[in-house]
Order: sequence, then C-alpha cells, then structure tokens
Amino acid sequence: MAPNTGSRVFAVLERLHLAQNRHDLEAFVACFAPDYQSEQPVHPDRAFRGREQVRTNWSTVFSEMPDFHAELLRASADDDTAWAEWRWTGTQADGGRFDWRGVTIFGVTEDQITWGRLYLEPVQETRAGIDAAVRGMVRGSAEGS
Repeated sequence: MAPNTGSRVFAVLERLHLAQNRHDLEAFVACFAPDYQSEQPVHPDRAFRGREQVRTNWSTVFSEMPDFHAELLRASADDDTAWAEWRWTGTQADGGRFDWRGVTIFGVTEDQITWGRLYLEPVQETRAGIDAAVRGMVRGSAEGS
C-alpha cells in the first residue's frame, strides 16, 4: 500500500459519513469525482455516471427524509479501494420505516470517490426464516425473497 493511502481513503469515507448525517448536500457531493461511475450489481438498471446524479439522488433523500441517519458500522481499505458496511435509517414520506443495510465498495482517487458498487437493501421485516429462504433459492419461487 502506498504511504498514507489507507488513511486518505478512510478520510473520504469519514467526510461522506459526516455529510450524510449533517444533510450537507454540498459536502456530500464534493466527495464524488465529476465523472463518478455508480453500479448496483444486483440492480443493473440503477447504474449511472456523474456527480450531478449523486446530487439529484441525495437532495431527494435529504429533503424527503429529514431524519435520515447513516451509521458506518465497519470499514476497510486496500490501496485506493474502500469497503464500508452501512446502516441507513429514517422515516419515509408516507410515515413508513426506512431501514437499509449493506456494503459499498468505493474507488478513491485524489480524495474523491471515482467509482462505487452499492450492495444496500431494505431490511426484510417478514420472518420466513432461513429454511424458507433456502427453499426459495433452490426452487426458484418467491418464497424465500
């Protein structure tokens, strides 16, 4: 690992995390490179390129969910790549509970996030259990989803 690369990557994650919880859109967007490339591998139709889409997405989150809160549970860095485990909570516009958990993998260059892969999903509230999930996985039914 290059000298101080890990601490530089962690500094970007910390800036991102603080901006999320302060609902500071400008500070949040500044964490991303102008040509940022976002992917959500389990939702390929959500991929996009550009910092302006980050601004659009998060201005909606901050304005529509005033109690949005991000918890950075764990993070790890390897050279210019950061892995972070998150819990995002809040109250949706219709009063429903917002509770998402998952992992992001970010590429960082010159103190900005240049690419990201997001693996975040809503926490499932039903209690079907592991047996039903495995049955659904192997049978192809929605039983385990």
